[in-house]
Amino acid sequence: MILGSGGREHAISWKISQSEKCNNLYIAPGNAGTSLVGNNLTININDFEEVKSTVIEKAIDLVIVGPEEPLVRGIVDFFKSDNELKYIKIFGPGSDGSKLEGSKDFSKEFMFRNNIPCAKSKTFNKRNLSEGISFLEKINSPYVLKADGLAAGKGVLILNDLNEAKEELSKMILDEKFGDASKNVLIEEYLDGIEVSVFAITDGKNYIILPEAKDYKRIGDEDTGLNTGGMGAVSPVGFADNAFMKKVEELVIKRTVNGIQKENLDYKGFIFAGLMNVNGDPYVIEYNVRMGDPETQVVIPRIKNDLLNIIIKCLDNKINEVDLEIEDNFTTTVILAADGYPESYKKGDEIRNLEEFSNTKIFHAGTIIKDGRVISNGGRVIACTGYGKSLENALSNSYKIADNISWDNKYFRKDIGKDLK
Repeated sequence: MILGSGGREHAISWKISQSEKCNNLYIAPGNAGTSLVGNNLTININDFEEVKSTVIEKAIDLVIVGPEEPLVRGIVDFFKSDNELKYIKIFGPGSDGSKLEGSKDFSKEFMFRNNIPCAKSKTFNKRNLSEGISFLEKINSPYVLKADGLAAGKGVLILNDLNEAKEELSKMILDEKFGDASKNVLIEEYLDGIEVSVFAITDGKNYIILPEAKDYKRIGDEDTGLNTGGMGAVSPVGFADNAFMKKVEELVIKRTVNGIQKENLDYKGFIFAGLMNVNGDPYVIEYNVRMGDPETQVVIPRIKNDLLNIIIKCLDNKINEVDLEIEDNFTTTVILAADGYPESYKKGDEIRNLEEFSNTKIFHAGTIIKDGRVISNGGRVIACTGYGKSLENALSNSYKIADNISWDNKYFRKDIGKDLK
């Protein structure tokens, strides 16, 4: 059973459904796309008792956790401490390992302790807010403010104006602008460079590195407008060459896994390092403890191996036995969103022309099936993935589907990957 309902979960489900080891696949709650590769189950994935009864009722052997919230809430610990569930395999870190994403403060201190390159930062709250204001006065703009807890990808502000930064720091802490997530706020040094996402799977001791990707967070062309969950992605990334990726492995991945082992964190799952390439050197901006969305929709299609086999090897502490094979092509994805996202947007539109062309794959995100029709049910609705021998070729295939699919409130960026050409 795969937990989640986004494009990430559709991509993982699609890949796992191809495994000879998979006899029966459930996705909870899933979307219109996951119903094409498995059986959707309408359950609340943050209600662990409901998850438990479903696992027992369906005789599920393995649970793969897609999103971060159940991991941070401790679903892995729940399985391991429950007499009826402790023999069921579950893929994802425990609540202590999940703090790498669930607490920006914990994550930053982990980086400092393990000598992992990152931006300098300090954490402030109600008790020392005045020190936070003084700290802002001593550093150069732009000012980076990060909510400590989970804020659905919206808890980071980058501001150029000192007074605005002071005002927003107060709003985050005193007015709890991002709820409990911003009770503690990190003020961070701004890193000037180009972002890249690097993914690994670790069993807490060894690891394999998956293909890297670059995603596009802003809603508007040329990286303008509000931050979103991601409007497109490409893999591989030209500037992440062998020399850079060697540094990433030595300075980031290896030290992260060594830190996990040294600090005895419960960790069997994905590690997602959001990096900034600053003049050819990698700096960690943040960790996620699951795959990214929409990066999954370009990373997973490039893996030739049986993903289910990799996950089983990881859970059996044998990830070092995996010889990862990667498709030597370019994969891109363009997100079709509801007009108005990430602010207010309309749901409930029928989506038409969902046919795939050669060298393309459609991954669903915010969709449901109603009366036999596919209906929009979220901000990010469809991921249009294309393959090609060149970046231009892959993008042309992605945009072919993006142009063809239709509904009344469709919106997408026209410039995904253009900065890498």
